[in-house]
Amino acid sequence: MRRRHPTRRPPSPPSLGPIQLFEIDGLTHDAKGVARQQGKVTFISGALPGETVEAQVSKAGRRFDEASLKQIVRQSPHRITPACPHFSQCGGCSFQHLVQEKQLEAKYDWLKGQVRKLVDSDDALSVLADQPMAYRRRARLSVQVKKQKVLFGFRGKSSSDIVPIDRCLVLTTPLQAVFESLKTSLIDDDLAKKLGHIELLEDSKGLAVTFRLTHALDDRLKAQWEAWAQQQQVALYWQPPEMKRALIGDGARRFYQLDGLTLHYHPQDFIQVNAPMNEKMVAQAMDWLAPSEQDTVLDLFCGVGNFSLPLAKRAKQVVGVELQEEMVVAARENALANHLDNARFVAADLTKPVHQELANMSFTKVLLDPPRAGAFEFLEAIINMHPKQILYVSCNASTLARDAEYLVTKGYRVLRTGLMDMFPQTSHVETMMLLQKK
Repeated sequence: MRRRHPTRRPPSPPSLGPIQLFEIDGLTHDAKGVARQQGKVTFISGALPGETVEAQVSKAGRRFDEASLKQIVRQSPHRITPACPHFSQCGGCSFQHLVQEKQLEAKYDWLKGQVRKLVDSDDALSVLADQPMAYRRRARLSVQVKKQKVLFGFRGKSSSDIVPIDRCLVLTTPLQAVFESLKTSLIDDDLAKKLGHIELLEDSKGLAVTFRLTHALDDRLKAQWEAWAQQQQVALYWQPPEMKRALIGDGARRFYQLDGLTLHYHPQDFIQVNAPMNEKMVAQAMDWLAPSEQDTVLDLFCGVGNFSLPLAKRAKQVVGVELQEEMVVAARENALANHLDNARFVAADLTKPVHQELANMSFTKVLLDPPRAGAFEFLEAIINMHPKQILYVSCNASTLARDAEYLVTKGYRVLRTGLMDMFPQTSHVETMMLLQKK
């Protein structure tokens, strides 16, 4: 006999509480106001410290609630009108309603809380910052055709939906112009139906656009957009649907300049999105780690040599390690082109047991710049190399704190910690920490 399955009802939407009055006395690093009522914390997106607001609880939890802002009864003197008209929908920026000084203060307080077990409360964290707008030299845009309408923009707040935008104020000024031209040209064009993403890029070579295709392209359409690129003075790259990376010809690699060096890379290789802040970050790394002609330095997650090559200018020897073979090849070529014969590069998966070539070496200093997940799997291998100093650069302060706490239990102490505002207007925090063997 057939089993009968009861018809499943769709889940009921969460019940909303009544609209209540909240006094905001704090701010999270991702720009949510913090209110405390009867011993329970409520996070309210868009509310600022010092404000009295009306909000409605949208998600109730045992430890805390989340609420949506309905009305500001008393406004903070630090609130400003967001420069971007898409601020309320776009998921890119979360801090544009707060003056820049207070943005940095909120990130500073959050970082200090993350490293409180490692850094004495009286010790000040250093802060690196640069211009708050028009800083982003690369971005990825989503494209979708829905009901005969082209959606062109970024993902929404806590959503996978595309928010169509007219311009993006955190892009560099030249990229803003390219963005506006793309938007105008794509509205009624057949190319929009064949695209998944568009990548924008500006570096020392100029402007570039990469089209990531979902369907094959005919010669007519390709020639049309090659002409557009020539008119806009933009280098155009195509990533066919069956390829993992865009195809580039000889001499088509990109490059940027740093610390008197020229670093070449594939247009889809990772580079820091904020060029002025990258220069400041590398300069600070050289100052804190202070490599000398007596030092052999290990650079983990080295990419195309962003830290390795400046280190090689100062140290006796540098070994860079990176997972992606293509970036290792680029790093080797960059060392050769910059006449640095004391830099070697190894392709290795740093989540796996230590590479044999590294296990037989000793290093006086280590620099690592891992992804958000951190480098916990590799810490024991680092400790076994007995470096005197470790410089940890992180895009996730919570995994940095976890890894640094482990290093402290193994005989290291924190010398310096600093916040780097690599992504102004957003909730992201870049951190640098210097540890030394006791």
